[in-house]
Amino acid sequence: MTLRRLRPTCPGRRTRLVPLSSAPPPFVDPEVLTAQLKEKDDRISLLETQMAAQQAGYEAQRRLNQQMMEMMQRMYPNEVFPNVPDP
Repeated sequence: MTLRRLRPTCPGRRTRLVPLSSAPPPFVDPEVLTAQLKEKDDRISLLETQMAAQQAGYEAQRRLNQQMMEMMQRMYPNEVFPNVPDP
């Protein structure tokens, strides 16, 4: 089995003399950047609000579970209930 040498796909193309990292960034209108930042801030704010509501729901459920366990212990004082930690 012999290996053929492949021709370059673009024979006239040269390699970059300047690395990509040092190339100047393309110009972007500051208003576009400001609008993008505002949109991201709005999304972050919405997510924070949703997380706070979710956390409040978890706390309410934890309190309800604790009340139920206390009631079960009063109703069945001789029973031993497992102590399950909250997640």
